[in-house]
Amino acid sequence: MLKWIVAAIIIIPAIEMWGIIQMGHFIGGWATFLLILLTGFAGAQLARSEGRKALTEVQRQIQSGQPPGFAMLDGLCVLIGGLMLLMPGFFTDIVGITLLFPLTRPLYRKLIYRLIERQIGRGSFTIRKW
Repeated sequence: MLKWIVAAIIIIPAIEMWGIIQMGHFIGGWATFLLILLTGFAGAQLARSEGRKALTEVQRQIQSGQPPGFAMLDGLCVLIGGLMLLMPGFFTDIVGITLLFPLTRPLYRKLIYRLIERQIGRGSFTIRKW
């Protein structure tokens, strides 16, 4: 797992820099800069509204006595998507928007669920108290 994290820390910024440079050549430096700012602000607003919806759903399920499993995964997707939109770059923005968008979020939710399920099956998933 650590190898994947280190690889992501190196590869993702390199891809983002390449994308920013390419977009700068295509539409100009200032337009690229403004587009990065716009996606950051718009993403923050979208993450805020979708985060509220996810939190409301978790609270509703808890109050009705149901376990909030998928609602919690929705909240996790919203959190990750919001963080990705705050990072400068176009590729992370695309993934971040798809994590926040309600029609594509179930794909990520299912992926995260399977990942957690696999970790539990192997006995390598732990929950720690802080």
